Amino acid sequence: MRTTQKLIGVSVLALMAGCSTLSSLNPFATKSKTALPAPLVELKGTMAVRTAWKLDIGKANNYLFSPAVAGTSVIVAGGEGAIARIDGVTGKALWRVKAPTALSAGVGTDGNLIVVGGVKGAVHAFDMNGKVIWTAQASSEVLSAPVVGEGIVVVRSFDNRIVGLDAKTGEKKWTVQRPSPPLTIRNAPGMVVAGKDVIVAQPGGKLVAIILANGSPRWEVAVGEARGATELERVTDIGGLPVVVDNDVCAVSYQGRVGCFDLATGSARWTKEMSSNVGVAVDQRFVFAVDDKGAVSAFARDGGVSAWKNDKLGYRNLSTPVSYGRTIAVGDYQGFIHFISREDGTFLARAATDGSAVIATPVVVGSNLIFQTQNGTVTAIAVE
Repeated sequence: MRTTQKLIGVSVLALMAGCSTLSSLNPFATKSKTALPAPLVELKGTMAVRTAWKLDIGKANNYLFSPAVAGTSVIVAGGEGAIARIDGVTGKALWRVKAPTALSAGVGTDGNLIVVGGVKGAVHAFDMNGKVIWTAQASSEVLSAPVVGEGIVVVRSFDNRIVGLDAKTGEKKWTVQRPSPPLTIRNAPGMVVAGKDVIVAQPGGKLVAIILANGSPRWEVAVGEARGATELERVTDIGGLPVVVDNDVCAVSYQGRVGCFDLATGSARWTKEMSSNVGVAVDQRFVFAVDDKGAVSAFARDGGVSAWKNDKLGYRNLSTPVSYGRTIAVGDYQGFIHFISREDGTFLARAATDGSAVIATPVVVGSNLIFQTQNGTVTAIAVE
């Protein structure tokens, strides 16, 4: 069961903080015959893909770890504490270290500092050579990858406290405590640095822009709005990473909407009804999103008009998509990577990883697409 699908009530956080599996309590897990994963059909690939390299970083356990890019390097981490810097082109490990504790979140980097979340709220910072610089303590478990910008490390803990730490010392500079709804998905809401601000995805379907220098809010906008008679029906958390391109920030929420918003003011440029617990991909023409039934959709970035929809991967627990060249790539619960045409949504190719789920956000380094599985295999796939 993916981490993003574990529902937890904030009123019982203390009781459940030690639970690593809440599958029996998960109302999103359906056993209906209509929700069986779609079988994969044989492809007559029109595009050649190949595995450029693979590396094992260790299992993610019940957490989510996404690769981070620093120039031509990829920084990866695993649940047992391994952290590695890899040449994104060749797959050669430039160095590999062990964090002081097991890990629960990562990786964040600005190209000068590497930050990960340790279990029980520890925050570890390393230089680009893998040397520990400092360790700090968050108020609760850290599930979201920290981010770094303007000399500040931003950490969001599970109690929805957002803290700005001095990037050189780990000293706390500011704290923002945000409210949480009665029920929230146990997930890893993403954060992204945009100039002098950090854009933070929130429980309850909110995006908030916070000034990095002092923690002051710049704007707040609802991506999804709570609806329904019960607290369960009103869950509308943002899952995955907001994406900033030019003057837009785009995101999607569970039981809510997908849309793009003005980066300076937060005002909506467009929104469309959608339910998703993973993030979006954005390029100059389209916004790509995966809904909670496994359909992949493309929307015009200018106005949100639907361009196409591919529903042939139903209930395969798809990852956040990634846009590269003429393709959209998305991973599934069996570790397959599906390549789809960005122009019309048709299948172009498929590649296998290690058979375990791909839920991390993929990244691009040069001509390689980098995917990390829950079993800890980091795979670079080259599109030819």
